[in-house]
Amino acid sequence: MRQAVFAVVSICSGFLLASCQGVLDPQGPIAAAERLLLINSTAIMLVVVVPVIVATLAFAWWYRASNTHATRSLDESYEGRVEFVVWSIPALTVILLGGVIWIGSHQLDPRAPIQGKSDPVRVDVVALDWKWLFIYPDHGVASVNQLVIPAGAPVEFRLTSATVMNSFFVPQLGSQIYAMGGMITHLHLLADNPGEYPGFSANYSGDGFSWMRFVVKSVSPGDFNAWLEQARSTGSGLDDAGYAELAKPSRDVSPTTYRSIEPKLFERILDKTTTGSGNADIGGPAPPIHHAGG
Repeated sequence: MRQAVFAVVSICSGFLLASCQGVLDPQGPIAAAERLLLINSTAIMLVVVVPVIVATLAFAWWYRASNTHATRSLDESYEGRVEFVVWSIPALTVILLGGVIWIGSHQLDPRAPIQGKSDPVRVDVVALDWKWLFIYPDHGVASVNQLVIPAGAPVEFRLTSATVMNSFFVPQLGSQIYAMGGMITHLHLLADNPGEYPGFSANYSGDGFSWMRFVVKSVSPGDFNAWLEQARSTGSGLDDAGYAELAKPSRDVSPTTYRSIEPKLFERILDKTTTGSGNADIGGPAPPIHHAGG
């Protein structure tokens, strides 16, 4: 008995600890809306689950072998009112649950812009083997495995992959979304307050998959501008040769910044991926680019 209680407590503690930096601890409007949708869906399902559990226990207790007051008839019969209740309640629950999820999911369209306290920040995301490249096209800098954003400002992401399909996910900010070679997916997120939030790839991508992790640093607007100035004054530039070296498979890559980037680097990576020219050359003609919302 003592072992069973310990196991239950351990499992519950694990769930609580996991939620401290997960979907149950939202730090932005999208993650908060997703948590509300999860809670509402769970509550609707419990409307059926709890009565069924209670009825099961009640029936088992009432029709126990020692209860002489319980009558058991072996004659088969059909009771329409019972059948109506038994089938109508689950049917109505499924309809309600489906409606709540349908409406809530469409309201969380990843392409939909978010209102914030300041102008949006554009970030281009490229999944590599096995790290994440973040490009700030309006500021001319880039970083690896570290995403710095101003708190309260909407972030407009364009995502793609220079390798196999990956999945971009910051649980505390919300909206897991895929990054695919030759395609652009769009995502809008916002961090309400300063803090550090873990992100990772939620789609297996090979031997170095476990190292495809990054940190989202939400900072004040002043600290964000200071970080941009620091990035522009340190590190190397991300030119064709630098990108070719970065694109090679590597594991456990430390956060790095680049003081400058090649013009339209994100588009050139897309072109390279679409034509299949490899990671050594990001030049060449521009083929059609496919856009996806999620």
